[in-house]
Amino acid sequence: MPQKSGPQLNQFAEFLAWLDPNPEIAALTYIEIRDSIVRIFGWRHCADPEGMADEVFDRASRKAPELRKTFQGDPKLFCYGVANNLIREYQKKIKSFVPIEDVDIAADLPDEVAAANDELREECLSHCLQELSEEKRLLILSYYAKEKRAKTIHRAELARELGISIEALRVRVLRIRLTLETCIERRLGQVQAQRKSE
Repeated sequence: MPQKSGPQLNQFAEFLAWLDPNPEIAALTYIEIRDSIVRIFGWRHCADPEGMADEVFDRASRKAPELRKTFQGDPKLFCYGVANNLIREYQKKIKSFVPIEDVDIAADLPDEVAAANDELREECLSHCLQELSEEKRLLILSYYAKEKRAKTIHRAELARELGISIEALRVRVLRIRLTLETCIERRLGQVQAQRKSE
């Protein structure tokens, strides 16, 4: 799940409004563009298509206020342009990579700090999942339960069980994710403030 802070969530909401004033259509358009971009990154042999798709939307979201005022044309084309730029950046990085055998790894990597941050985020996620209704909690946990090919089959079955289309399922999950991300950021802020005051 992409990690967005409060300001980023506001930018993302403004980006969705730029895609379409109707929230339902905006969410469907976002999902359609994201799926296409993930496939494009996959075709271009990028190491992390999903993560790179998130970066496309982070960049587009940061420009949302300006885009709403000045951009004319199909928003999909703008997003594809950002994706193309990202592919060029990725290919440059790949060319400059050094084989791992030639790299001296520092003895004291901040693994403990990263592990502590991950653990805190997991705690906040668990707390925020409990704040959801049982129906929403079960839906989002089920939606992200599988990986790779099994994920696609499982999500199609889930949509069928609910009697809705896969697009409607994605919109429903997107809304729950945004609620969760807002809650996690709020909870993180509370926990960090509490630890500083101790």
